[in-house]
Amino acid sequence: MKQIKKSLFRLTAFLGLLITPFIAKAQEENLGESLSKFMNDTGFARLVDGNWWCLVMIAIACFLMYLAIVKKFEPLLLLPIAFGMLLTNLPGAGLYHPELFEGGHIHWPDFVDANNVGLLDYIYLGVKLGIYPCVIFIGVGAMTDFGPLLANPKSFLLGAAAQIGIFATFLGALVLGFNYAEAGSIGIIGGADGPTAIYLTSKLAPNLLGPIAVAAYSYMALVPVIQPPIMRMLTTQKEREIVMKQLRKVSKTEKIIFPIVVTVFVSLLLPSAAPLIGCLMLGNLMRESGVVERLSKTVQNELMNITTIFLGISVGATTTASAFLNYQTLAILVIGIIAFSLGSAGGVLLAKFMNLFLKNKINPLIGSAGVSAVPMAARVSQTVGQEANPGNFLLMHAMGPNVAGVIGSAVAAGILLSFLG
Repeated sequence: MKQIKKSLFRLTAFLGLLITPFIAKAQEENLGESLSKFMNDTGFARLVDGNWWCLVMIAIACFLMYLAIVKKFEPLLLLPIAFGMLLTNLPGAGLYHPELFEGGHIHWPDFVDANNVGLLDYIYLGVKLGIYPCVIFIGVGAMTDFGPLLANPKSFLLGAAAQIGIFATFLGALVLGFNYAEAGSIGIIGGADGPTAIYLTSKLAPNLLGPIAVAAYSYMALVPVIQPPIMRMLTTQKEREIVMKQLRKVSKTEKIIFPIVVTVFVSLLLPSAAPLIGCLMLGNLMRESGVVERLSKTVQNELMNITTIFLGISVGATTTASAFLNYQTLAILVIGIIAFSLGSAGGVLLAKFMNLFLKNKINPLIGSAGVSAVPMAARVSQTVGQEANPGNFLLMHAMGPNVAGVIGSAVAAGILLSFLG
């Protein structure tokens, strides 16, 4: 009983010390004024005071979280993006300040005063400086096997053809009134490569980063829904039944030389593409060399996972009500799906054209895998191919154009950045 009394006494003393400053404050100021000031500073009061659009953005964020958690639409990135969107639209939280990055530039002097900078402002620097997309490309390279591409070099052409969606959409966006930099950023959605889209947009049109990132990753998640109707519409039953010969075995030496040669050639041809291509090929060289297995596993797992979290949250932070709820966002969502569809169609049509001259025919279905959605697009080619011919195995053949598309989208981004940056 004595021990209980002592504990109660200590708790009372602690609470007394805790509320002493508030008592002193209440003595200095009118208690009613203090309560009024407290209520006016809450986020609820800010919502009433003309910030009701934030409620719309919070609802959109919850919808995206539903898609990520329940529908499993690209959850690894869509969930952090949605939560970043939620955080940035909480009135009064002060986690992200667009004015620090106004005009597409980082206003470094404003970062001196920590009171004017939020947590998401610091995290967003990794996107603005181009760090996160490049680090993710290292992980992508470490997880990618370029063997199918090397075994069938014609896959390069299919991967290149799929990039037609990027440049066709670029022209379409110009017609709709977007400027050149914005049109280039919207067009890159057609490559179905999220990190590349984020990297290019952060350089050319940072004001569109949120909508473009959401569109890019949403359509990547919808690959199994969007592509099959396009593939069936552009091919005949006989073409879908084509059985391709088994790929040759690619030597380890070829796999080691390939990333080095590609890095040198592409970087000399397009220096603006060097960051993405260099990081992609560094990761692949780690994988294929076999001498840094620990580093390869780290970039595939821990490093890539940490970077994905930061990338998603910071991209979500840019989706403020003023930046997201406008005509441009709706236009981006519509143009984005057109870009993705054109990219899928371009690879299929080129494969059909190549078959006019080839003795060993290509199944046109693998052409749709030329977009960069690895390995989802290749799996869709396999699924549609087996529907037409249960004995058809196209997965490894489709991986060739699929990984070529990763290189192709990075090169396309380099071209756009070189001309428009």
